[in-house]
Amino acid sequence: MKEFYPKKGRVILHVDMNSFYASVEMAYDPQLKGKPLAIAGNEKERRGIIVTCSYEARKFGVKTTMPLWEAKKKCPDLIVLPPNFDRYRTASLAMFQILHEFSDIVEPVSIDEGYVDITNCHDLGTPIYIAKTIQKRIYERLDLPCSIGIAPNKFLAKTASDLKKPMGIMILRKRDIPNILWPMQVEEMHGIGKKTGEKLRAIGIQTIHDLAMAQSIPLKATLGINGIRLKERANGEDNRPVDPEAANEFKSIGNSTTLPKDVKNQQELFRVLGTLANKVATRMKRKHVHANHLSVTVRYGNRKNYSKSKKLANPVKTEEEILQYSKEIFISAWDGNPVRLLGITAGDLIDNNIVVKQLDLFSFEKDAEKEPLWTAIDKLKEKYGSSIIEPASERNNISKKEENIGTLTSFNKDFLQGKKF
Repeated sequence: MKEFYPKKGRVILHVDMNSFYASVEMAYDPQLKGKPLAIAGNEKERRGIIVTCSYEARKFGVKTTMPLWEAKKKCPDLIVLPPNFDRYRTASLAMFQILHEFSDIVEPVSIDEGYVDITNCHDLGTPIYIAKTIQKRIYERLDLPCSIGIAPNKFLAKTASDLKKPMGIMILRKRDIPNILWPMQVEEMHGIGKKTGEKLRAIGIQTIHDLAMAQSIPLKATLGINGIRLKERANGEDNRPVDPEAANEFKSIGNSTTLPKDVKNQQELFRVLGTLANKVATRMKRKHVHANHLSVTVRYGNRKNYSKSKKLANPVKTEEEILQYSKEIFISAWDGNPVRLLGITAGDLIDNNIVVKQLDLFSFEKDAEKEPLWTAIDKLKEKYGSSIIEPASERNNISKKEENIGTLTSFNKDFLQGKKF
């Protein structure tokens, strides 16, 4: 089958699960199939937000991030279920296990999508045969639909899978770009949102073809180096590898401090915990991770250490969250005797890009309201790398020495942790 593979180039698949959360619920309860279904917050509250919905619901105009009251108005028969992230994580793991049956070069992008490099998989068949087999296997084993893009790079593979939904398979070669990609409006290009589109239109760029042919100087003046990268993508250029190491694991990030004297005053000890929480949160922000586990170490005047830990219901990353839980752990561990050393360690770390929270209804609503923002940020990171944009709160000034403190090992995506393929 080597004749169906390029001699020098790559063959990349982008596997994208269709309406993933809703599809998982339909697989779990087949009576939901063919019905308008939405995953959302509290159905009894007007402020509920749609997280995802079935294609049957989309026919009525229901969309992700739409207020629940509006969705019910558009589709009175809409079935609404709360999110079940344990169920989605299980399905995600099973999906990635299937992808690993075809190639060891698999890069999870999120809980419901990933890239597969099949460049050296010609013994398994043609690229289209492998894609069809993956799609069929996922559907037969998990009862879940997916779309697959086949291309020489990640950008084109992602674009291809987006163009054929649901249950589609599409090949997008560089020679197809003039006919398929270039006629599209510039905002339709993967990773370009409304604001960037407006800036491009302001300098006369209306279509993806215009972007591909644009002069570099005005592009750079308008969008900086990102303008040049956008032009490269519009011409189908993307050298990013499919990186399985994106699923590697940090073990922990921690800080401790020895006090100049034994301290028994609780408020003073809380202030020390506050300083430690700030340092741990700062380093976590630099590494772009959340923590599923926190532990507090206490050394008393007799120089004996005592540690207590807590498995968290939802991953945390902010200084406030870390301090809140650290105080709770400390209070449960402290025997009231003078303390000479305190430490906080964040463990079971998760890549920010694919963190999946076991949300209660209140935090779920807050996160869902921000979904358009996170979607825009994800698109930028997908195009330009994870460091291209981050919240202002994470732009901490930190020395190289401090940045390199701690254990740095590989970390698995949260839904792959501890699993072997």
